[in-house]
Amino acid sequence: MATEPIIGIDLGTTNSCVGIVENGVPKVIPNRGGYRTTPSMVAIAENGRRLIGHIAKRQAIINAENSVYAAKRLIGRRWDSREVADALETCPYKITQGPNGDVRIELRGKVYSIPEVSSMILSEMKLIAEQSMNGTEITKAVITVPAYFNDGQRQATKDAGRIAGLDVVRIINEPTAAALAYGYGKAMDRRIAVFDLGGGTFDISILEISNGVFEVLATSGDTLLGGEDFDYRIIEWLVFGFAKEHNIDLRKDRMAFQRLKDSAEKAKCELSAAPQAEINLPFVISTGKNDALHLQRTLTRQVFEELVVDLCDRCIQICEKTLKSAGIEKKDLDDVILVGGQTRTPKIQEMVKAFFGLAPSKNVNPDEVVALGAAIQGSSLMDEKSDVLLLDVTPHNLGIMIVGGYFQTIIEKNTTVPTSASHVFTTVRDNQTSVRIMVFQGDSQRAEENELLGEFILSGLRKAPRGEVEVEVTFEISADGIVSVSAKDLETSLQQSITVTATSGLTEDEIKRMAHEASDYAVSVKADDAFGSVRAEVEAIMRDVEALLPKVEPVIATSEFGEEALRKARASLDRARQAIDSRSTELVAGVKDPLDRTLKMLRGVSQKMGAK
Repeated sequence: MATEPIIGIDLGTTNSCVGIVENGVPKVIPNRGGYRTTPSMVAIAENGRRLIGHIAKRQAIINAENSVYAAKRLIGRRWDSREVADALETCPYKITQGPNGDVRIELRGKVYSIPEVSSMILSEMKLIAEQSMNGTEITKAVITVPAYFNDGQRQATKDAGRIAGLDVVRIINEPTAAALAYGYGKAMDRRIAVFDLGGGTFDISILEISNGVFEVLATSGDTLLGGEDFDYRIIEWLVFGFAKEHNIDLRKDRMAFQRLKDSAEKAKCELSAAPQAEINLPFVISTGKNDALHLQRTLTRQVFEELVVDLCDRCIQICEKTLKSAGIEKKDLDDVILVGGQTRTPKIQEMVKAFFGLAPSKNVNPDEVVALGAAIQGSSLMDEKSDVLLLDVTPHNLGIMIVGGYFQTIIEKNTTVPTSASHVFTTVRDNQTSVRIMVFQGDSQRAEENELLGEFILSGLRKAPRGEVEVEVTFEISADGIVSVSAKDLETSLQQSITVTATSGLTEDEIKRMAHEASDYAVSVKADDAFGSVRAEVEAIMRDVEALLPKVEPVIATSEFGEEALRKARASLDRARQAIDSRSTELVAGVKDPLDRTLKMLRGVSQKMGAK
């Protein structure tokens, strides 16, 4: 019995991609339009139909408030975070607060969670894979996330997979996936840097590859630094120039803003190959006086590079810190791998080359390599004899809150997992009989500025002056990234512990409900697609019958059974129309053969007429 395939999905901010390993060869699976990547866009049409990918992107300008892009930037975020406040200022779609302090999006009066929106993209990736495999159902996937994602963001991505009907067998970091694709099947002993600048996030990982072992030495990043920010710098440049000329802020008009965003992205891509780009938006906004204003600007590569120089500098600063954390120097690297569409920007390539002293490798496709790496990881999990071994690290410090609200690190970031570490604390009050252990993840010295993962209380401590009772706190991280924390009274061995379960802001009941709704919707879409396919076939035959019937009717009418033949022909057309009106796939399929026989009969008569 064949093992069920595991697909690899790069759930990107701007574009998503799906891959699989077949006969030992990793490959990208193109979508139905033949494109190897799919825009990570979701829209709800006026009739309630979900639009995913290219079809969603094409209609975004006229349906801006119901079209969602860059949902990945919001996944796993808290409502009161700075990142959400920024999105509220720039996104044309409506962002609202969820019941659990999470983020939701309202589209055509219905509220969706961010994992739910992301699940729609994952469902599309699942469907693309299934269609390429002749309808074989896919239920397992490896999904990639930015290396700097915290536990909440990773859990939200897993929840998105569950809602889409996928068993997410592993979440792996995007730079690590890229390294897997780069080194897969090659006998190499190299130390590499993966510079991953995508649509919404930036990651840098330093790895050692040796005989199939991929060891991450250090990773760092910024989950709010990516192509979207480069686009927005162009948008601001256009907006301020237009406001200076007309005293109108185009960002306040949703359709105008979406047109700006679309044009900014196209201009940015054009500047990767050309010294300048023309931005021409006729009738960009109405003045309310029965006339419209136009926007026409020329953006040069030099001006663009000046607009984004600080974004490029932020990338390089993070690279410096990561090299230092890895304990290596730039000269120790053998290769620099560029990942993510934004790395096509010439300025980025120049800065990377100047900083590392190495010309970036051209051996990988920056848009596809992450999905291929995810597919390789999925394949290795299926194959017990696989010689691929992945040693990843925890991207953030893990620790607890101590007196004064400070954060005490127990496990430092960039520690290889699985791992464990302990630290001994003492009581801070006389006769203290319990301690509250609050577990945080993050890089700030103030605990409240980090992410709270969980908390528990160790009670029953003996009464004693402060500082006399010692409590040992132990952190353990499994290979799957599951964090367990325990606290033990060293004198009495009294112990309490928890397994930290990150939350996406969704309850288990919500996830199940959303998964059920997604499944029902998928069934209805498949039924609609089946009906549409059969309907198109029948309507094509009907058109041919309706075109031929008037031409051959005079000849048929004079034959012995002519009237009966004409009656049957018209009856078959009537039954076809009634079947189509019923919207029953079965009824429409049932009228196809009789209608086809009618068409053949009419064509036979027509051919005899032509011969005479």
